[in-house]
Amino acid sequence: MVAILSKIFNESDCQLLEDVLRLRRDVRGNHFTDAPVPDETIERLINAALYAPSVGYSQPWQFVVIRDQTIKQQVHQSFQAANAHGSSLFSGEKQKGYNALKLEGILEAPVNIAIFYKPSKTPVLGQTSMKDMGRFSVVCAIQNMWLMARALNVGVGWVSIIDAEQVKKAVNADADAELIGYLCIGYVDEFLDEPELKQKGWAEQKQKQDLVFFDSFPVDE
Repeated sequence: MVAILSKIFNESDCQLLEDVLRLRRDVRGNHFTDAPVPDETIERLINAALYAPSVGYSQPWQFVVIRDQTIKQQVHQSFQAANAHGSSLFSGEKQKGYNALKLEGILEAPVNIAIFYKPSKTPVLGQTSMKDMGRFSVVCAIQNMWLMARALNVGVGWVSIIDAEQVKKAVNADADAELIGYLCIGYVDEFLDEPELKQKGWAEQKQKQDLVFFDSFPVDE
C-alpha cells in the first residue's frame, strides 16, 4: 500500500496566505456592487466555514443564506433602531463621525448570511469549563468564510449593530439558537488599502509591542 503524504506547503503558499490575511477588509454598503454572487461561490464560502475547528468536534454552527428582500428589509429596520441607539452613546465630534459612517450593507449586498450558534443539549468535550468555546468555534467558521471570500475577491461586511432577536424572528430561527454573525456578501468596487475606520481616523492601529508579552504580563512597579 502506498502511503498518502499530507500536503506540504511552501514559502510561496505561506506568502499568499499572509496576503489574504493582511488584505481582508470589512466592506460597507457604499462599496458593494449589484453584480450577482453565484450559488457556487456561496457554496465555497460555506464549505470554508465548515473546515473550521470546533470544540469537541461539535460543529455547533448553522447558516442561513438570505437573498429575499423582504427579510433584508426586516433586518435593516433592526439595524436602524440599533444604530440610533449606538449614535446616542457618543457625543460631540465623535457622534458626528459616527453618523457620517456607512456601517452596513444589508440592502446593497446581493447576499446576506446569518450565522448561529446552536448549543448542545448534552455535555461537549472541551466545553465543560469554558462555556463560550462553542461560540468561539462559530467565530472561527466566520473567519474562514471571510478569508475565503477575500481570496475569491468577494467583499464581506460584518453587521454587529443589530437586534439579534429581531434577526432570529426574521429567519424563523429556533428559540435556543444564538446569532453570532450577520454578514453582507457581494462584489465590490474596490478593496481599500487600509481598514476604513483607520483611514477615517476613528481609531489608531495598536502597536505590536503593546499587545504581545512573553511568559507573563509585566509587573507594575
